Amino acid sequence: MCLSHRLGADVCAILRLSGPLKEQYAQEHGLNFQRLLDASTYKEAYRRDMIRWGEEKRQADPGFFCRKIVEGVSQPVWLVSDTRRVSDIQWFQETYGAMTQTIRVVALEQSRQQRGWVFTPGVDDAESECGLDNFGGFDWVIENHGDEQRLEEQLENLIEFIHSRL
Repeated sequence: MCLSHRLGADVCAILRLSGPLKEQYAQEHGLNFQRLLDASTYKEAYRRDMIRWGEEKRQADPGFFCRKIVEGVSQPVWLVSDTRRVSDIQWFQETYGAMTQTIRVVALEQSRQQRGWVFTPGVDDAESECGLDNFGGFDWVIENHGDEQRLEEQLENLIEFIHSRL
């Protein structure tokens, strides 16, 4: 069971930076927002341009997408599931200080390939996919290499920590 389900919907909100990005991109380009949310060829056809467009928005206003996802959220725990850039982490740390905990989920390339991942040049090596690879200040590193027991132990430690802060 995932972290948000263990904590409960009244305690934990899953927030996605890509949601407002894709919604705004769809509006400005006359595209189907719902189709940009899935892992379809439709999304892939626009992915490079969407990444470029999102970078332009972030350069003009680094907190643009971060502010959009936290509007009206009432739960005390926010799990931002797709933070991909140092500027996103910096915005949350500057805005919310010590309450911000950063979690990195790592998996061996072999594990990722077994789950169906295929490297795409120009996409998987862009900042949107690897902008945090050299960020060394994660509070938590969760290893997801396929060992269910090890993953469970790590999640239990994280949940205990979260409960100690509520």
